[in-house]
Amino acid sequence: MARPNEQQIGTRCVQAGYTPGNGEPRQIPIVQSTTFKYATGEAMGALFDLQESGYFYTRLQNPTNDMVAAKICALEGGTAGMLTSSGQAANFFSVFNICETGGHVVACSAIYGGTFNLLSHTLAKMGIELTFVAPDCTDEELDAAFRPNTKCVFGETIANPALAVLDIERFAKAAHAHGVPLIVDNTFPTPVNCRPIEWGADIVTHSTTKYMDGHGVAVGGAIVDSGNFDWMAHADKFPGLTTPDESYHGIVYAEQFGQGGAFITKATSQLMRDFGSIQSPQNAFYLNLGLESLHVRMPQHCKNGQALAEFLSNHPKVTSVSYPNLPGDKYYDLAQKYLPNGGCGVVSLCVDGGRAAAERFMAALRIAAIETHVADARTCCLHPASTTHRQMSDEELVAAGVAPSMVRLSCGLESTEDLLADVAQALDCV
Repeated sequence: MARPNEQQIGTRCVQAGYTPGNGEPRQIPIVQSTTFKYATGEAMGALFDLQESGYFYTRLQNPTNDMVAAKICALEGGTAGMLTSSGQAANFFSVFNICETGGHVVACSAIYGGTFNLLSHTLAKMGIELTFVAPDCTDEELDAAFRPNTKCVFGETIANPALAVLDIERFAKAAHAHGVPLIVDNTFPTPVNCRPIEWGADIVTHSTTKYMDGHGVAVGGAIVDSGNFDWMAHADKFPGLTTPDESYHGIVYAEQFGQGGAFITKATSQLMRDFGSIQSPQNAFYLNLGLESLHVRMPQHCKNGQALAEFLSNHPKVTSVSYPNLPGDKYYDLAQKYLPNGGCGVVSLCVDGGRAAAERFMAALRIAAIETHVADARTCCLHPASTTHRQMSDEELVAAGVAPSMVRLSCGLESTEDLLADVAQALDCV
């Protein structure tokens, strides 16, 4: 019989994170409270000193959130996890937790537009430098991107919306050779289709708003630590984890919480304390409902994405199709390695006739709605160059793999036949 940590992904989706005792709620309870009562000041003081575990203020931690974070941690195969208010907050925390003013980040250029802006502009205002590398850069180009002050490498398993597949093993090898961790945003495939930690990633992030929630009802994010990166072995690079934190009475996170707990403890007790980007317990409850069916939903998303990509690849009014599991796609071989059971339901296509034709195509769709969203139960579409990636220059768009005529189409859970028929009639209107 399989032990809990060896259970199949579907069982973890349903059961992990919370085991009720006798007479306790079968479903994860919503602890909708800002504060928690204690009998003595000394008892609460021990929590503030990180000498005891527990809850005192929901801005830092909440029992509902921790139960759901534990489930996501189990799904990814990590040692510790936390929820954040959004995927953007998760990505910011994951980088800023180890990279301060004077630091440097190496990032894959094919990433979500909001994350591109976060890394290249917002972090720059905080004194953090950045070097972008193409997802298919050579080993020599990747190695040359590192500097003595590099603190981490960042990439997305499947880039949004370019759908480039990150060679996780290769990027992890390069990161570790330079003594820094690899951070991977695993939003699109979810741990159902890829677990980056198994390929060498050290920190995994998610926009739980997408497939994990699955219904477009709750914004959120998550961070999972693999527990594999030895912070003390590179103590000079990560003083925030390996030297006393004077804001917490001189605690040294890597010493007190070990290799498997230091990263998340610091991110919670320091960054969440100061930035307050907590996910609401109500949203965490909704998220858990989505997680319980994640392993059932992802195959249908992938089935629809695969069928649509194959249909579009043979259509005369479509100039290009990006879908990593489509034979002939630039990233097909990497998809077979990292995503053998499917990647996601998102397909990117370019319509003959440029931006105007793309707009006509989207307007003619009947099932798919034009939304600033992706990866939920309902099919939706977007023109990234004029929306999510609007702030980027033409050169930055090219680097991110976003063409002016690109349409990002996210296949929901509808009937495959109906989706194909809808796309076919919309292309007739172009």
